[in-house]
Amino acid sequence: MSPASPQSAVPAPAPAVSVVGIGADGWSGLPESARAVLLDAEVLIGGERQLGLLPPECAGLRVSWPSPLRPAVRALLAAHAGSRTAVLASGDPMFYGIGRALTEELGAGALRVLPHPSSVSYACARLGWPVEDTGTVTLVGRPTARLAGALHDGRRLLVLSADAATPAAVAALLRDRGFGPSRMRVLEQLGGTAEDCLDGIADTWEHPPGDPLNVIAVDCRSTPDALRLGAVPGLPDEAYEHDGQLTKRHVRAATLGVLAPAPGELLWDIGGGSGSIAAEWMRTHPSCRAVTVERDPERARRITRNADRLGVPGLRVVTGRAPDALAGLPVPDAVFIGGGLTAPGLLDACWEALPPGGRLVANTVTLESEALLAEWYRRLGGDLVRLAVAHAVPVGGFTGWRQAMPVTQWSVQKTSHAPGDDR
Repeated sequence: MSPASPQSAVPAPAPAVSVVGIGADGWSGLPESARAVLLDAEVLIGGERQLGLLPPECAGLRVSWPSPLRPAVRALLAAHAGSRTAVLASGDPMFYGIGRALTEELGAGALRVLPHPSSVSYACARLGWPVEDTGTVTLVGRPTARLAGALHDGRRLLVLSADAATPAAVAALLRDRGFGPSRMRVLEQLGGTAEDCLDGIADTWEHPPGDPLNVIAVDCRSTPDALRLGAVPGLPDEAYEHDGQLTKRHVRAATLGVLAPAPGELLWDIGGGSGSIAAEWMRTHPSCRAVTVERDPERARRITRNADRLGVPGLRVVTGRAPDALAGLPVPDAVFIGGGLTAPGLLDACWEALPPGGRLVANTVTLESEALLAEWYRRLGGDLVRLAVAHAVPVGGFTGWRQAMPVTQWSVQKTSHAPGDDR
């Protein structure tokens, strides 16, 4: 039988839901294709502000998103299944918008997305900033501390505001992190008739709250004495609050290099101490995730403070003893063990939790743990190295070397059939 001709092919089903981006200019800023979808829709779903931008001619049933929005998406769409449904979104629905949640619930094939210029595109057009050279941080539904991880002297950032209070919160964070000299411009109602811009410096920011629909442009400038936090692992030890339980800077950089974080990956950091490995893992990319397990409650609280300070407030801290505390955690892409190596069953539990391709790295300074790592190295291979660091210190009127305790490090990648693993 010959293949069916293109004319006889069964047409693909029409998308179940249309997603229409709309800007502050409302109906007048929509192209004819978007207007036609909204005029034809039997159900119109969106925020109250977005629904209020539509004219009476859009006669479909208007349904406002409840709060919190994300848990309600599936039920709300199911309630109107079979109707011609249009969902309104601010700007580009696929850029920090409702389009992601709808895709996760329905699948991309069930959606027809009609994007509008995003607030980032509008802001860059007003400022003369190339979009590809401009960093973006959203604080919509996220803690302000998240911005700290993106701060670098000379960088241009656009901050998506949660509300009218966000600019003042951003200015306070900039001052606290040593970026008080940064210029801030708050761009309100971009693309609308009420578009406005507030200009100032974070150190002296005194503008009262304005329009809740705003984007903040930040020209990052640090003070001369601000602690420099680079974009690669190996931050200064002074960046952390700690009680001595800290993987020191040079060993930390070497450890993260072997852990090799990649976007979207999850790390288990066991024996968190100050949380430095997990924090710097997450700083390598905004989508990197980490869970740190720490048995001491005070250290666990300290890890949370360090995570906020370094711009990774999403770091999950589990207070408890491993391996028991590992039960129920999501599957890791990599595991770092910085403490508690000799706890019965810990290495076994970590190895079993890793999927093929996962990495395990363990550091120790004690002979007992070193012997354990040597045994696992004999069975599974990998790399067993000793890291030694010495610092120059005054010796009378001269300078000499002071040796830090050497660190033994074992690293291994799990394969489907790990060599020597006969357990």
